[in-house]
Amino acid sequence: MAGRESGVRAEPEPVFVQLGEEGRRDLLRTETLLVLALSLGASGVSALISFIGSLTKPGGLKDQAATLNGSYAPGRPWLDLAWQLFGIASALVPVLLVAHLLTREGAPGLRVLGFDLTRPLQDLGRGVLVAAGIGSAGLAFYLGSRAAGFNLTVVPEALPDVWWKFPVLILSAIQNSVVEEVIVLAYLLRRLDQLGWSPMASLAASAVLRGSYHLYQGIGGFIGNMVMGVVFVLAYRRWGRVGPLVVAHALLDIVAFGGYALLAGKVGWLPTP
Repeated sequence: MAGRESGVRAEPEPVFVQLGEEGRRDLLRTETLLVLALSLGASGVSALISFIGSLTKPGGLKDQAATLNGSYAPGRPWLDLAWQLFGIASALVPVLLVAHLLTREGAPGLRVLGFDLTRPLQDLGRGVLVAAGIGSAGLAFYLGSRAAGFNLTVVPEALPDVWWKFPVLILSAIQNSVVEEVIVLAYLLRRLDQLGWSPMASLAASAVLRGSYHLYQGIGGFIGNMVMGVVFVLAYRRWGRVGPLVVAHALLDIVAFGGYALLAGKVGWLPTP
């Protein structure tokens, strides 16, 4: 009653629960599953459903198309641009969640993963080398798997010819690279290490997950990206920084998106729907 008369509201005392080692592992395991469920883990399930749909559809896989960057509002360029930017920005939210979770853990956010600007030239140089090594092999593998009937025809872009087309494609490439490399590479490996997984098991989990959310492209997309995942895990383990792999992935996507926009229908070796 005294508290009521004085107008002072009593606040509940904060409760801090000391977690044992097993409790901490359970917390990290749940956190990791939730982050994946909100991001690329969900994309993996979506890709599997899409692939089953393609397999059960009349005709071969190579006669079907998988469009990566399409229009959200055909014939309405400004509304389309708004949707494109919204999609890019909202896709980055899980990365911000990862940064928040790492900060609460006591780590310096994404810097602990090597995603910062402390070594820009080194990250850029390594990224260029990785992209150059993977790019030509990846294109050859895609063309071969499509010719063999294991892959859909991938359409990297189907945007209208407006002024924002190439800037949006570049932003989309950067968004893809940041989300995939921060979450499926650096964050996932950190959490699996903390959960006591062996390096080989962590490598397999990261690579298979990367392949899974590309399954909508076909078997070739799954295998090719899984191999890329193995290379990226080995590089990340060696360098201890995800920055170079973000650069490499961004360059691969920029070349793929922009190259298709410039060459589709003009060269015979590039498949189109």
